[in-house]
Amino acid sequence: MSALQPVRGTRDIMPAEMRRHRLVVETARALAERYGYQEMTPPIFEFTEVFKRTLGDTSDVVTKEMYTFAIGEGEEVTLRPEATAGVVRALISGGLSQNLPLKVFCHGPMFRHERPQKGRYRQFHQIDVELLGVADPLGDIEIIALGAAILDTLGLRDKTTLELNTLGDPESRKAYRTALVDYFTDHKDKLSADSLDRLTRNPLRILDSKDEGDRKVVADAPLFGDYLNQASVDFFAAVKEGLDALGIGYSLNPRLVRGLDYYTHTAFEFTTTALGAQGAVIAGGRYDGLVETMGGPSVPGVGWAGGIERMALLLSTEPSAPRPIAVVPIGAEAAAAALKLTQQLRGAGFVADLGFSGNVGKRMKRANKLGACAALLLGEDELAQNAATLRDLDTGEQELVSLESLEERLTRFR
Repeated sequence: MSALQPVRGTRDIMPAEMRRHRLVVETARALAERYGYQEMTPPIFEFTEVFKRTLGDTSDVVTKEMYTFAIGEGEEVTLRPEATAGVVRALISGGLSQNLPLKVFCHGPMFRHERPQKGRYRQFHQIDVELLGVADPLGDIEIIALGAAILDTLGLRDKTTLELNTLGDPESRKAYRTALVDYFTDHKDKLSADSLDRLTRNPLRILDSKDEGDRKVVADAPLFGDYLNQASVDFFAAVKEGLDALGIGYSLNPRLVRGLDYYTHTAFEFTTTALGAQGAVIAGGRYDGLVETMGGPSVPGVGWAGGIERMALLLSTEPSAPRPIAVVPIGAEAAAAALKLTQQLRGAGFVADLGFSGNVGKRMKRANKLGACAALLLGEDELAQNAATLRDLDTGEQELVSLESLEERLTRFR
């Protein structure tokens, strides 16, 4: 492949798609702020150990998908495959545990060496929210409600289903793990090589397997709900009651899991059937043991990440580019005045475009191509009267307007 092509799994995000991305990010940012979440951004790369500790040695991300580089003797860094690890690392290294609860919103590019397909790239973009320092079910309810509000504001809520499950507390998880090991051991001859490896290291990961043989075995595996203690049942009941009270509908999915030991209680995904195999639009859960796993204090946490590309693909409306006011000089003597006027309009908050060259006809064609809402024509007569001819490009109406009152007359085009 030519070196002048984008690397496989990456692409140029052109202006029209960038407007959709921006709509997703700005909507999420505004709603996150309304919920009290402050924006931050962790680095685009971290020491590899940050992700190995958080994602686990048995996860596909760590074993197959991370972009890792040596930067010195014995040191490795990895391009971030997700944001939570960096946020938690910042909590620890920045001493932010003194400011709990910590409510964080961030967004940006992530990197995973996966097989590219619709809605999945090797460089992709996510919005991410994390709530650290709240152990109560109210934290789970709030963070799910924020995700639902973002999707609703974007017009995507009716295109998604909120799938909900509980992973219980550590005691329940331990009991379930034992039951899974017993069950899968009895069916070892039907498991894939990857699942056989996971059987002793992380059996919950088998439930995520995409292998058809594994999925047939998983269909009859024990359910987490049968191994929950009362504390876990009560926690999940409180989450469901809170969502019911807010009118946020959900579907219980007993097969929805998170494979790593620090995940507890609530697991959830907003999924869609409109993007083929890439059904998860927002995915998250509670991770009360993560901060300790990374060497920090005991701090509960819950959060989610949402795929910007996937949300952008689901948008039913196309965000339009701003419509400029075209400034059109007529003759060389008007060029300097047109340049000055264009700059003044921009300073006053208008979107203004000054064609760089060409006669009036070419400049007006450019204005139409840009979707300009109005044109300001400056010629010899206009200069003599310290005025400009204002032409409404939607109606065709035009009038001579003094430069002194021009900004006021242009208000409707702002």
